Amino acid sequence: MLKAGLEAAIQSVHAQRAWTGRTEWKAIALLYEGLVRIAPTIGAIVGRAAAVAEARGAEMGMVLLEEVPAEAVKNYQPYWALSAHLFKRMQRFEEARNAYSRSIGLCMDPSIRAYLEKQAGEC
Repeated sequence: MLKAGLEAAIQSVHAQRAWTGRTEWKAIALLYEGLVRIAPTIGAIVGRAAAVAEARGAEMGMVLLEEVPAEAVKNYQPYWALSAHLFKRMQRFEEARNAYSRSIGLCMDPSIRAYLEKQAGEC
């Protein structure tokens, strides 16, 4: 029940952007902290890293991603897409290209693949 409530709260904060025009990343990051404590799924951990990166900087988000065991995310496409995005923001372009390549290889959605290819081309 608590897990569902935290997930709903995260979505609610995201939805508020429609009215406010901005995303409250600090609030989302805090909610993800709670979610990861009670349900440390790969999705929650990657979501927390993304929110922390937006709230506190790419470097902080990358620190959280680097804590995830490699075996747990070797085929988890969102992890590689976020890694690529954060490497790109930190101007670590070779690492970004490698992560984009991995993310693209794991991607099944043609529109997302095209977006990732465009992003990779900008590194």
